[in-house]
Amino acid sequence: MTTAHDCGSTADARPTLSKEEAIDFLLARVTPIAETETIPIETALGRVLAAPVSSAIDVPGWDNSAMDGYAIRHAELAEHGGRLPVSQRIPAGSVGRPLEPGTAARIFTGAPAPEGADTVVIQEICTREGETVVIPLDAKAGANIRRAGEDIRAGAEVIAAGTRLAPQHLGLAASVGVAKLRVHRRLRVAILSSGDELVTPGEPLGSGQIYNSNRYTLRGLIERLGGEVVDLGIVADTLEATIAALRRGADEADLIVASGGVSVGEEDHLKPAVEQLGRLDLWNIAMRPGKPVAFGRVGETPFFGSPGNPVSLFVTLCLFARPIILRMQGMTGDLTPRTIKIRAGFDWPKPDKRTEFHRARLELGEDGETELTVYPSRSSAVLSSVAWADGLVEIAPGQVIARGDRVGFIPFTHLFQ
Repeated sequence: MTTAHDCGSTADARPTLSKEEAIDFLLARVTPIAETETIPIETALGRVLAAPVSSAIDVPGWDNSAMDGYAIRHAELAEHGGRLPVSQRIPAGSVGRPLEPGTAARIFTGAPAPEGADTVVIQEICTREGETVVIPLDAKAGANIRRAGEDIRAGAEVIAAGTRLAPQHLGLAASVGVAKLRVHRRLRVAILSSGDELVTPGEPLGSGQIYNSNRYTLRGLIERLGGEVVDLGIVADTLEATIAALRRGADEADLIVASGGVSVGEEDHLKPAVEQLGRLDLWNIAMRPGKPVAFGRVGETPFFGSPGNPVSLFVTLCLFARPIILRMQGMTGDLTPRTIKIRAGFDWPKPDKRTEFHRARLELGEDGETELTVYPSRSSAVLSSVAWADGLVEIAPGQVIARGDRVGFIPFTHLFQ
C-alpha cells in the first residue's frame, strides 16, 4: 500500500513540495537514536542531552553581595547620619559574623551577606575615614544583594532533554554541581559520492574529471552537527556498485547521505538502487537550486540523497539534511532554519516560479544600515559563491524585490552554531 508521497514507478507521479512541507514530511519520518551514554561535562559540547538536568541546590546558595561595597542595615543609616564604623571585612569565600548594630561590614562581590544586613552600598559612592565609612543618606534600601535561590531553586529543571549543548549550557550544569551528563550517542552517518568523473584531491585529474568537493562538504556539515562519518567513498556509476555501497551504509550507519545520482538520467542509479533495497518517499521540492531531492529507506535505515551540483548539495544539506541529523541525534523543538528580515541591497526583477535560495552577503549600506548583496551568478555549480556568502536569501515564487525591501535571510551562523 502507498501513501500520497510514496514512490511510484516514475518521478512524474511524485508531488512537488514546498520547503516547509518537505521539512515537516522529513521530520515526521525520522526518530532519535535510542542509545545514550553518560559522559564528563568537559566532553559534552555539541552533544544532545538525553535526560534533563535538575538542580540539587539553590543558586545562589545564600544571600550575597552583588558588588564590592559596604553591607548595612538601611534603617540605621539616617539614625547615624550616614557615618558607620566598619566592624568586619568579608571577602568572597568567607562567611562573616552577624552584623553588629550600628556598624557596616566591608564586603566584596559574591561574599555571603552577614546576618542582619539588608543592603549593600557600592564602594564608589562611599568615603572611607579610617575605620569609619561615610555613606550617602539617599542610598537605596535593599540594593545589591542577590537573594538565595534567586537564579535557581533546588529541584528545578535547568536544561531540558533534547537540548544541543552549547558552552552556556555546560556552565549552567556546572553551576549546580553536575559533573556528568546523559547524552544521545553520536549519530553515525554514511556518505557516498556517485560519479565516474570524481577524483580524490591530491590525485592527478584525467580528461573530463573533477575533484570530489562534495565529499568534504558532506563531512564538514555532519561533523559540525555532531555526527560521526562513515565514508563509503566514490561509488562507480553502476547499479551494482550503488547497491553494494547502500547495503554497507545500512549495515554500518544510522543514516545514509548521498550526493549525485538522484536524477533520472541513464547514469543516475541511486533511485533504482534505493527502490530495490527499500523505498523512496520524496522526490521533487519546489525550489531552486536543489529540486531533485530523495528521501527514503535502505532496509530500515533512512536515506537522504541530494543533487551533485555543489551549490545544490550545500543548500539542500542546510535546509533538509540538517534537521534530519539534529532530530535523529535527539534534538527537540523547531528545527526549521531560522529566517530574519534584512534590507535588500539589490533588485530582483525576474523571479522564478519556484522558491529560490540565493547566496547573499551582509554589507553596510551608504547609510550605515546592514543590507544584503547577492552573488551575481545563479549557477548551482559555482561553489565559491557559498564560501563568499554569509547565508541564503529566500525569494518566494514570483516575488519581485526592489532595493530597500525587507527580505528573508537564513544566516549560516544560525545553521551551524
